[in-house]
Amino acid sequence: MSEEPIAGAKIDQPIDKCKEELKDENRRKLITNTAYSAAGVGLACAILPLIDSMNPSKDVVAVSSVEIDVSNIKVGEEKTVMWRGKPIFIRRRNAEEISAAQNAQLSELKDPELDSARVKAGKEQWLVTIGICTHLGCIPLNGQGEYKGWFCPCHGSQYDTSGRIRKGPAPKNLEVPPYEFKSETLIKIG
Repeated sequence: MSEEPIAGAKIDQPIDKCKEELKDENRRKLITNTAYSAAGVGLACAILPLIDSMNPSKDVVAVSSVEIDVSNIKVGEEKTVMWRGKPIFIRRRNAEEISAAQNAQLSELKDPELDSARVKAGKEQWLVTIGICTHLGCIPLNGQGEYKGWFCPCHGSQYDTSGRIRKGPAPKNLEVPPYEFKSETLIKIG
């Protein structure tokens, strides 16, 4: 039986020796691929705990949102709660306050914003704002000032019944936090 040359083999090498070299090469590829795979799994096992450590802890997540029962707030009253270390004003506006907020001329406002953009549709009587003056961070007083909204005693900023700046040095309206109604009497902030 004559020996036929294998592609890539030297002509004077026997077939058995070429087959052994081919087996060795395949074995080398298998060992190399296995080593790379093991290294990849090891790297993933080392990195995943590091990435997980960057997530907020359970106590931080717990204070990231708060649920408030608003059933005890009467029309025309306000309740102040804390969220993320900030006071939140929850005001149940009466029909007169809603009308005044909706009929305000945008051209008269420093930071023009419709009342409808500051409240939830169908829940216009409820106004939820962060109770920090946008000028220097003081806490405004409820039901004070010319517009019967909030008055900041520090520098005289006046907000209307929608929390929009009307007079004074404050540059922006009272901020509206992210919130949603979980039911007719339960608001979730955050």
